Amino acid sequence: MKIELDSFPDGKYRIDSYKKGLISINGIKYSSSLIITPAQLIPDWPPQRFTDLATQHIEQITALAPEIIIIGTGNKICFLPPELVSLIGNLNIGVEVMDTGAACRCYNLLIGEGREVAAGLIVIED
Repeated sequence: MKIELDSFPDGKYRIDSYKKGLISINGIKYSSSLIITPAQLIPDWPPQRFTDLATQHIEQITALAPEIIIIGTGNKICFLPPELVSLIGNLNIGVEVMDTGAACRCYNLLIGEGREVAAGLIVIED
């Protein structure tokens, strides 16, 4: 799905589109999971499926010190294990979990509002 935005902050990473096996950011296509913030893009984030997600992957995101974290879980929504939710909550960082399509749209909306957001996006497999 292509995402259209009327106004967007210059110089920020934005998600242009997403589909099975692909996320396009600022005109560049990525085929593996990634972490994105308005100022930073970390390609090849290790978890390629939700079931691969572990503490060290969440710590990669929390190290960026966002005010909110969005986790895109692939084609369908899956919920984080309580220990990962606690890890994030103990740092006073908000967390939202949704399918990757919704996570892409939410990320763009939040950066359009000037929010400090980090998204860990698992590519859509099916």
